[in-house]
Amino acid sequence: MNITIIGTGYVGLVTGACLAEFGNHVFCLDVDQRKIDILNSGEIPIHEPGLDEMVARNREAGRLTFSTDVAASVQHGEIQFIAVGTPPDEDGSADLQYVLAAARNIGKHMTSFKVVVDKSTVPVGSADKVRHEIQSQLSARHSLLKFSVVSNPEFLKEGAAIEDFVRPDRIVIGCEDSREGDQARELMRKLYAPFNRNHDRTLWMDVRSAEFTKYAANAMLATRISFMNELAGLAETVGADIEAVRRGVGSDPRIGYSFLYAGCGYGGSCFPKDVRALERAAREYDQELLILRAVEAVNNKQKRILGKKIVARFGENLSRRHFAVWGLAFKPNTDDMREATSRLLLHELVQRGATVAVYDPAAMEEAKRTLAQDFLDSPEALSRVRFCDSPEETLDGADALAIVTEWKTFRSPDFDQIRSKLRNPVIFDGRNLFEPDVMAEAGFEYHGIGRPMPGSQGAAL
Repeated sequence: MNITIIGTGYVGLVTGACLAEFGNHVFCLDVDQRKIDILNSGEIPIHEPGLDEMVARNREAGRLTFSTDVAASVQHGEIQFIAVGTPPDEDGSADLQYVLAAARNIGKHMTSFKVVVDKSTVPVGSADKVRHEIQSQLSARHSLLKFSVVSNPEFLKEGAAIEDFVRPDRIVIGCEDSREGDQARELMRKLYAPFNRNHDRTLWMDVRSAEFTKYAANAMLATRISFMNELAGLAETVGADIEAVRRGVGSDPRIGYSFLYAGCGYGGSCFPKDVRALERAAREYDQELLILRAVEAVNNKQKRILGKKIVARFGENLSRRHFAVWGLAFKPNTDDMREATSRLLLHELVQRGATVAVYDPAAMEEAKRTLAQDFLDSPEALSRVRFCDSPEETLDGADALAIVTEWKTFRSPDFDQIRSKLRNPVIFDGRNLFEPDVMAEAGFEYHGIGRPMPGSQGAAL
């Protein structure tokens, strides 16, 4: 099939590459000439395991094209995926300007029936707005061409996006109840047939329910994370171990183990934005989502937990302190720094006068760019952050080590080397990578999340 992907960001590029891998001819459009030049030169602007090889393989086979030619992109695909960004507006709602601009371009240039698929995460009712923009352009052209707008939200985890796409848990598709909607359903069924060979993973529903499903899924996962993070604070106080609690709770099949890990808060491009957008959408209908308001509040507090622990241990004034930080990206296997906990931690430390040495296996360049923006008004503060070539290099002369991102390479370090390099054998583990009793035996003062230090007693109840 001929497929067009509008937007070559994270979702668009993964979607386009994976559909090309299954034999489709995919035209990837982006208005950013620099990004298209990067892709046509054989490079990938994002870090996603396996994506560079897949893109190269399908470009060489002639199944994957990158261009800024809007008219050509509309002519190419019988199915037009809109996969542009929906950044948060000032009030927290999703900004649809790029989605609607893509819709207008489709209406302006289409010369045959099109299935227009909202792949971007958009609020309930966005398909109606997309439909209106396309129809307005057709009416201005006095065209009687037909089209259908479909909702097909993505469920891709950064760092495992290719696996998620080619072996999905579910494929959610919302279609209109109309003749055009029936035609769209058959085209979408044909497109996703290779992904349903073992069993049908497609969940068919109305468009608004499909739009809602994406937000509901992310809000549920964010809620589980904040719930465990809030319990972790109480666990520390009463002397319980949140990891033991996690295993006890997760063993209940009604609950399960996923997204029950306590840590230093969630970040990225989805959970923070989508929780705020869903809460904002509810207010438009004079409803309050009290749980989601609490989810966001808990997460904002949790993202500062490492800084709070460091200050409690070393004091308010850190002007003579130096810290090592492992992990900058908001999660492992990505270079995404959007809403990353590390940004708040670094700001806290340098504003208190500390110097910091940092390392991340994938996000160093993106971190330099992002932090330059964060410290735009205080470049002298940014000069207190040193970017290192290895995790070991960060340790030289550091008063303590803080772990922010749970990269696999951090899970089995040389503890003798860490202890010999640190000025104080102190570790602040924001992802609970290690066991407190093991760390105590190794001679470390260990501060986890929701985990009591060996020998400590909780407050009396």
